[in-house]
Amino acid sequence: MKAKGMSNAERSAYFARREAAKVLRSVIEGDAKRKAVASIKTLVYSPSVRNKKATFALVCQTLKYLPLLKDVLASTKILNGKWKRQEELVYIIIYDILFGKAIVSAGDAEKFLLLRKDSLQSALAKLCARGKVKHVEELLLQYTQSPDISKPRYVRVNSLKLDIESAFQELGKLYTVTKDDIVPDLLVLPSGTDLHDHPLAINGSVFLQGKASCMVAIALGPEPGWEVLDACSAPGNKTVHLAALMRGEGKIIACELNNERVRHLEDTIKRSGASNISVLHGDFLNINTNDPSYSKVRAILLDPSCSGSGVAAERLEYLLPSYTAGQSADVASVQRIKKLAAFQRKALAHALSFPGVERVVYSTCSIHQTENEDVVKSVLPLATSLNFQLATPFPQWPRRGLPIFEGSENLLRTDLAEDKEGFFIALFVRKSIVNGPDEPVCSEGKTCTAFSCENSVHGGLKYLRSQIHGGRSSLHSKRKSLKKKSILMRSPFIKMSLVSLYRHLARQRTNKKGSVMHLRNK
Repeated sequence: MKAKGMSNAERSAYFARREAAKVLRSVIEGDAKRKAVASIKTLVYSPSVRNKKATFALVCQTLKYLPLLKDVLASTKILNGKWKRQEELVYIIIYDILFGKAIVSAGDAEKFLLLRKDSLQSALAKLCARGKVKHVEELLLQYTQSPDISKPRYVRVNSLKLDIESAFQELGKLYTVTKDDIVPDLLVLPSGTDLHDHPLAINGSVFLQGKASCMVAIALGPEPGWEVLDACSAPGNKTVHLAALMRGEGKIIACELNNERVRHLEDTIKRSGASNISVLHGDFLNINTNDPSYSKVRAILLDPSCSGSGVAAERLEYLLPSYTAGQSADVASVQRIKKLAAFQRKALAHALSFPGVERVVYSTCSIHQTENEDVVKSVLPLATSLNFQLATPFPQWPRRGLPIFEGSENLLRTDLAEDKEGFFIALFVRKSIVNGPDEPVCSEGKTCTAFSCENSVHGGLKYLRSQIHGGRSSLHSKRKSLKKKSILMRSPFIKMSLVSLYRHLARQRTNKKGSVMHLRNK
């Protein structure tokens, strides 16, 4: 039935229930598969949802009461036939009938359920009697208990559109605002501040992004002009943060497999105003690392699918059926974490295998060692063979990795109790970048020392430099040693370099001893 002949308030409520039902279906289906398309907030605050505040309230409240609503429906046997196919809308409307505001019979579903209002209320009263409580609020406590999720509202200023001082002044007109002491362009507002409808948030001048999430892109440290790959991009907050750090210069390849998440990613990019991001709709693991198209990728941000245990409260996961059913620590969840870790290990190894990459950040919003330190530890042999080592992002940060292997102090963790979110960041940097340009990296990913890599010119060049800048052995022994390394002579460049070297050394020796006859006689 179309919403005709209704007041503006009635029409708004009518459409909010339909929008809430769509979001609720996505949330419930994702939770059942343990593979959510996006968080509740992300789904509600997408551009397709018009009445965001009303929809968000309906979704959250319905999820909060969902176990109770299911028991009420089971008692009345209302949910059958065609209404079974619209069960999310039925949950929304029944919540409104029993616990929300009075509603009008504006649609077929509303009319059908309002006719059964007495039956619904009777079933609820019986549940209260069975639970030996007088009030519904007491009964609800038997089904679920909400955690403490009070944390500051973090706002990242999008420097592609606005400077932090202007944002500080604008938001300061309505709220108490401070600047974060660690993360640049990050403002801190009081807990519970709702900025979703603020003009700065709508037009992409600021992004509502957690502090730890902002630390990920900064840890990667891309420079303007670089080519960067964001391996698992959606919803795109970290992607557009990379663009801001690069001042819109260079190129960012934003990879995302899921169709729905690609749409979220594209909307985020559009709002940010970033013009240097191209979306790759595909599987990161299917990218051929030897493809010339990716030969210039210098940095990779890998924030793969994870359990989300570090932001479960913020993502309102305590409202999900799996949580309220006590499944957060059951066998199925343990198995899911193991499967996630297997994917994470594979993705991290793949990221490290790009031949031109210099920096790789691996991050999760998980508190589990299985997804964090264990993943890093498992790829360390590969990382070492490719000449990577763990660097220390935000060295002033006090909370580091769990001490399960040597070097874990380089890892970064945020704490659920201290920081109100649990994040993990690992930064891999090629040793050639850590040690400077005198440590070239060959095609096999190893640091080239003198003659350590027979297939690379780099080894020979470094050896030549070492000779020019002063070895202690005689010219004769140096030349004899070079002859033994005949593999280098395959390169015309090396031949010419050796000739130049001999002449240079001969001139130096002539200045010191006045004789090079032994070279002429050879």
